[in-house]
Parts: sequence; C-alpha cells; structure tokens
Amino acid sequence: MTVTLCPVALEQKEILRNLLEKYDYEFSQWDLRDVNENGLFGYEYLDNYWTEENRWSYFIRADGKLAGFVMVNDYPETGVKTDFCMAEFFVMHKYRRSGVGREAALQAFDLHRGTWQLKRHPHNIASVHFWNRIVAQYTNGQYELIEGYPHPEVDYDDGTPADVFFFDNSTSR
Repeated sequence: MTVTLCPVALEQKEILRNLLEKYDYEFSQWDLRDVNENGLFGYEYLDNYWTEENRWSYFIRADGKLAGFVMVNDYPETGVKTDFCMAEFFVMHKYRRSGVGREAALQAFDLHRGTWQLKRHPHNIASVHFWNRIVAQYTNGQYELIEGYPHPEVDYDDGTPADVFFFDNSTSR
C-alpha cells in the first residue's frame, strides 16, 4: 500500500473538520469530552492552521484514498521548548494495523527535522503500544518518555496526566 502525506489546502478545511469530528468522537472515550449544543466537538485551533506560522496539517492517503490526518505545530504544552509537536494524529479504523499509521508517522517526522514532543493518553492502550513502537524504532531508542507528565497544561480534559515523548531527529536516521 502506498502511503502519502498531502498538505491540507485552505479549500479542504471542511474535509479536515469532518475528520476531526470522527477523531474527537473516538477519543472522547478516553478524555470524556462532551459535544457542544450543535452536537459537535469542534476543534478550537483549526483556523489557526491557515492563519499562523508553524502549524502544518496533512491528509494521510493510502493508495490515493483518504485514510486520516496528521497535524503538527510548534506549540509545546509542556513548557519545554521543542521545534515540533504532534498535535493530532488519526488513522481511520479500516487502515489500522496495515502499516498506514506507521508510514504516516515516519513521513511526518522526516518532514519536520528538529526536537519533538509527542503526547499520548495513557488509557488509549492501542495508542500507547503504537507510539512506543514507532518512537523507539524511529529514534533507535534515543528518546525520553515521561509518563504522567507533571504539568497541568498537559493534562487531558478528563484530568489524566499525559505521557510525553521527547526526541531529536535533527540528524538523518
């Protein structure tokens, strides 16, 4: 299967908004967020991906078909300055366990060279296993993982402290 990351153009923003709703719906089982009065979760920072520097959004395509998205920015929630943060990462269920997520993550890391932080919800066990494997492989074990990161800005909506990876991919892998 051929996996590509395609930058999301402004005229494709509504497609990304639709996918974010699916992502947030799925994620609400861990962060316990409620929908708003319109029955939507909403993504507060969506417009910023076209109005601010240092925000990048990509569609994940598998054999040309829409399979998910990746959103990267340089706004570290931890207070520790890094070049890039994995803001959001979503692979639709159909494409999971097929290598699509792995390839999309590796491409995103390769597109953005520097210091990274990536947070995960510890109750999302599939995500925990996925990111453990991907980050360890990508960095050849050269990363730091702080479980239950002690900073309130990093906590999820349900109050759960996030686990946060830190790594540097400035040099080629």
